[in-house]
Amino acid sequence: MDYLYIKALHIIFVVTWFAGLFYIMRLYIYHREAQDRPSEEQDILIPQYRMMERRLWYIIGWPSAILTFIFGLSLIIEGGFYQNMPTWLWVKVGILLALYGYHFLVHRMFVRSRTQPFRATSSQLRMLNEIPTLFLISIVFLAVTKSAARMGTGMVILLGIMVAFMIIIRLYKRAREARQASSKA
Repeated sequence: MDYLYIKALHIIFVVTWFAGLFYIMRLYIYHREAQDRPSEEQDILIPQYRMMERRLWYIIGWPSAILTFIFGLSLIIEGGFYQNMPTWLWVKVGILLALYGYHFLVHRMFVRSRTQPFRATSSQLRMLNEIPTLFLISIVFLAVTKSAARMGTGMVILLGIMVAFMIIIRLYKRAREARQASSKA
């Protein structure tokens, strides 16, 4: 297959994989929050979330992760990078291994949620939901700049974005709690 077609397919499956990672955690948040609702609502919501999670994970999440790996490995082989991989590509592979670790963590949560309630709070799940964003930013910086040295600048930007996310998440949580408190009053 032509190198550019492989590259295009790799990018397509990276995008769908990240979409799956972002959305599965969002479903986990809704699922977790449904656990705190009255039992009549739980009986409706939790089975619905489980079905949505199962479909997303097995139809989009896993296939995209596998195809991303296959086409990424094909790019390394077709591009001849395996003979003398540049530093930036080694860094990217390291980040990707960590991303696959996150994928397996999400899968473990998926398997556990089939039979047990979520132990994590919705706030903790919201924090976990930001992890793929950090991976995405790192991977894009490396893929575009093709420089591990420039990754330092990217990491400073990344840290700024992380701090901004943390502040936004905390402000959102406070606003939500205030809204809930005022609706109960």
